[in-house]
Amino acid sequence: MSQNPINDTRKAELLSSEVEHIDITTYDARPLIEAMGKMSFTSRDLARATGIYNQMLEDKEATVFLVIAGSTSAGGCMDLYAELVRSNMVDCVVATGATIVDMDFFEGLGHKHYQALEVPDDNTLRSLYIDRIYDTYIDEEQLQDCDLTIGKIADSLEPGGISSRAFIREMGKYLAEHGKKENSLVKLAYEHDVPIFCPAFVDSSAGFGLVKHQVDRMKENKPYLMIDAVADFRELTEIKVKGGESGLLMVGGGVPKNFVQDTVVCAEILGHDVAVHKYAVQITVADVRDGACSSSTLQEAASWGKVSTAIEQMVFAEAGSVMPLLASDAYHRGAWKTREKRSWAKLFNDS
Repeated sequence: MSQNPINDTRKAELLSSEVEHIDITTYDARPLIEAMGKMSFTSRDLARATGIYNQMLEDKEATVFLVIAGSTSAGGCMDLYAELVRSNMVDCVVATGATIVDMDFFEGLGHKHYQALEVPDDNTLRSLYIDRIYDTYIDEEQLQDCDLTIGKIADSLEPGGISSRAFIREMGKYLAEHGKKENSLVKLAYEHDVPIFCPAFVDSSAGFGLVKHQVDRMKENKPYLMIDAVADFRELTEIKVKGGESGLLMVGGGVPKNFVQDTVVCAEILGHDVAVHKYAVQITVADVRDGACSSSTLQEAASWGKVSTAIEQMVFAEAGSVMPLLASDAYHRGAWKTREKRSWAKLFNDS
């Protein structure tokens, strides 16, 4: 995109304040969480949820699933999620494509998210190729670089069906070789054999890159790569079957939440006797009165045979404001230091 000097200056002004991702290792939230446990309302809910997450980490038999929807990664929680992988505090990730591609892989390529110091007219932002997530900006030209890189990775792989997990592993390998950021969830998951699943993978920059890959291959009358969503479901269910006891740390709701919960039902359909998810925490602002747009409670999931009601906690709060407290508390309590590494990615032939 060509711009005149005035537009270049204006764009530089709007993209001048980078989002700085919080580092949970640099502060100890334990005293605050303990104090909040003696309060009421959401404070006590958060303290309970933090206690449940610590129980997951202390349970030697439990596989911990990190489930992410929404834009907390763009808003400053990206390094937080990366640290959970680095410190063996999660064993598997289920997330939206936007979280994995538009936010994490995007920054792994060396690009940034920016704080909106002001929110000008969105038509003005469009004219400058700036995308907005609430009060956070993304340079659309940099995002298109992300799209094209996804296409290049697809071009390098054998044609045919592939799960999002297998493709994201290739993304992690690419960042390990060419990336520009150490704290990338995608890169660290590749290095630590933590599988990442995106059940709606193409609903992201990956979609644009993969469409271009397919169109280019079709023009050349050549076979192309496809994302196999059924393989995703089968592989994630295999982890649930092999993993036994399990815990869910869920940020937001939507497709990732339902996808990981459905593994229990899928395992039963396949003839396996599996336990429901033993532990469950969900942080969300979605209200059940919205017609289940993204809002079913953990108690409701119990009626479907997915989650136990014995050790669960809903926290109705904006996740970016409470996840740093929960994660810092768990990090400094240190249960992760003696956890066995699951390395579930090694279950699959491409690992």
